[in-house]
Order: sequence, then structure tokens, then C-alpha cells
Amino acid sequence: MSALPPSAQAVTPALIESALRAALNPVALEVIDESHHHAGHAGAGEGSHWRVRVVAGCMAGQSRVGRHRLVYDALRSVIPQGIHALAIEARAPDEAG
Repeated sequence: MSALPPSAQAVTPALIESALRAALNPVALEVIDESHHHAGHAGAGEGSHWRVRVVAGCMAGQSRVGRHRLVYDALRSVIPQGIHALAIEARAPDEAG
């Protein structure tokens, strides 16, 4: 039995990428499903554990917490659809390496 309401869309890399691109206008973006690393753990399920690597101009001058807030704000409508864990690597373009 799914924990998601019947009307909820499954979380996919494309859904996460679309939300982040729309909000952050990144110059580089990688969305990685790490759910398989958590098989058998509480909250684990396909498409539930994610890592995002984002490089965007809006990250310049932001603290680490500020950068994470930008990502969480961009994913506000996606998180309730089944994201259990999110690892964030956020950088400004001059920090990308």
C-alpha cells in the first residue's frame, strides 16, 4: 500500500529537475536517486532518497543554510509527494570545480 495520496505524482528525477530549473536557473544540475542505498531502512522506497548537485548564480553570497533554503523552497511542492531524504550540494558558478 502506498503512503502517497492517490492524486500524488511519483517523485522522479525529471520532476525534481524541472522544479529546480524553474526556480534556480542553474548552469549545472545533477539529480541522483540514492534510494537503492537505503533498502530496508525506515522511509526507504523507490524515489525516496535523493542527492542534488546544483550550480547557480543565485547561490553566490548565500551561506550554506541559505543555499539549502533555496533548494527546499524550489522543491516545496515536490517534497510531500514522497521525498524522504535529500542531500544537497549547492555552489555558485565561481566555486564549481
